[in-house]
Amino acid sequence: MTVVLVTGTGTDIGKTIATAALATALRGAGKEVHVVKPIQTGVPGKDGGDLDTVRDLTGETNLHGFERYPEPMAPVAAAQRAGMRLPEVGEIAEKIRLIDAAGSNRVVLVEGAGGLLVRLGEDWALPELAGHLPGHQMVVVTRLDLGCLNEAELTVEVARGRGVEVTALLGGKLPAQTDPIIETNLEQLPRITGLPLLGSAADGAGELDRETFEAQAPGWFEEAALREWIAKL
Repeated sequence: MTVVLVTGTGTDIGKTIATAALATALRGAGKEVHVVKPIQTGVPGKDGGDLDTVRDLTGETNLHGFERYPEPMAPVAAAQRAGMRLPEVGEIAEKIRLIDAAGSNRVVLVEGAGGLLVRLGEDWALPELAGHLPGHQMVVVTRLDLGCLNEAELTVEVARGRGVEVTALLGGKLPAQTDPIIETNLEQLPRITGLPLLGSAADGAGELDRETFEAQAPGWFEEAALREWIAKL
């Protein structure tokens, strides 16, 4: 099984842009990529949301969304307020396993909602979903400014404590002009977590057109770290 769960150290970290960048990098390495957004909130209709962003930035068409709730809030609250059902963890895991099982060269990127412990159902979050996906990996997307070291280490430690196989970090929203705080954090994040920092998406990348995004995204990664990570998938 080659399922990579993408979580963040909080909300609005840059998970979707990081997911799109990972999809571009994996396709460049010859992988067949599928992107899953199990739960989407803040989208009242069938169009819009994170999967549409991934499609617009990368041209990826292997996109899978399962549950959508209209208000932009935590999934459990959004579902309750809309009078809509919440999925069971086994139900979501089975759908992901079916996508993964269809191709030996396939990588399935599964983007969570908010941070690691945001409930996606009544009694489960990404760690519980990971427990239903043998052989999974997780990439943590982190802020890079003041306070990110604590958030990243907490997220990684809690994920590992719940049995999640965390394998890498990705920086979100790296500004064109960095300051000493960000530069120090880029150095310290791998040290304190024991994980490779694969790279950092450029701030404002979500506003790029597809051609520009696909041209720039490979340059956001540390080539050696990315190559080693992909080789272990």
